[in-house]
Amino acid sequence: MSLILTFLGTGCTHRTKIAIAAAKLLASQGKRVLLAGNAEPAMSMLLDVSFGCDPQEIAANIKVVQLQASVLLERSWDDVKQLESEYLKTPVLKEVYGQELAVLPGMESALALNAIRQYDESGKYDAIIYCGTGDSGTLRMLGMPESLSWYLRRFRQLFANSDIGKTLTESPVIQPLISTLFNVNWTTDNFAQPANKASGFLEEGKEAVADPKRVVAFLVSSPEPVELATCRYLWGSSQQVGLTVGGLMLVSSGTVDRISEEFAPLPVSVVPDTPTSDWQTLIDSLPNFTAQALQAPKPIEIDVRERRVSLFLPGFDKKQVKLTQYGPEVTVEAGDQRRNIFLPPALSGRRVTGAKFQHHYLIISF
Repeated sequence: MSLILTFLGTGCTHRTKIAIAAAKLLASQGKRVLLAGNAEPAMSMLLDVSFGCDPQEIAANIKVVQLQASVLLERSWDDVKQLESEYLKTPVLKEVYGQELAVLPGMESALALNAIRQYDESGKYDAIIYCGTGDSGTLRMLGMPESLSWYLRRFRQLFANSDIGKTLTESPVIQPLISTLFNVNWTTDNFAQPANKASGFLEEGKEAVADPKRVVAFLVSSPEPVELATCRYLWGSSQQVGLTVGGLMLVSSGTVDRISEEFAPLPVSVVPDTPTSDWQTLIDSLPNFTAQALQAPKPIEIDVRERRVSLFLPGFDKKQVKLTQYGPEVTVEAGDQRRNIFLPPALSGRRVTGAKFQHHYLIISF
């Protein structure tokens, strides 16, 4: 399994330079590194090399790849058609070709995440550095397994409990009728298999994002107040998707005492704004990514014995956090992120008895 490392912040050039320097650092330690970027030109210009949609070696232990949404969609469409052919006697998508498809808003994130998952599963890389947009879009991408698993879990259960669901699964007449009219290979197992496979993918993704040894982000900012405020917001929003933030990398030549206090307990590393010809100076300033990730506060801690859930939400105050409990799970809103907390059996179904915001933590009692 790979270490998946990404950088968050507003400065595209600074983030990209640090991503490249991180790749060089990890490669010098003998790790096989994949540097993955989007279709924008920043990484290609900084590397002074052209690269495409297949991993290309640019230095010892370093490969680089462009996550181009249109190409990823075309490749994924073949998998969709293959899956359809397994469950329909007469597939209807065979006449639609991947080369025809346009990329709709939001597809880029899902396609990029799936590509990273496939590169991770290949076993060819010890580290994958994802240089994306570095904003809330990246967080939504990494939070996709959590969000989709909630939709799958809740709506599958609602459908199974509905009259329609019970009729489709229990009636000895409906199933053969559907098989005849819609030309479907109907068996309960056949329809459960793709759902279970998707559920397995999502659970693996959730576990990876929640593990600081597998997925970690670092903030990148200059001393400018607007950039720092954005980083604080992204820091808190990261916790809402279960993502560990290992530290702040401050591109500056001045003192950082005040900023260190503002971001405590997050460690702050000062990195120089070097020219691209001086990679070594930048590399030498980088922190130990893995060590800092393991020391960072956990996004969520559940204490069954004390009937308490603690959410780490830096960058927000109590007025910006909303707690609701409409269904069997607890929903927390902070910023523009919403998290549904899947409670363990000992707490599931219990009503919230209290909540307080203390030292960057939302502490929920049951």
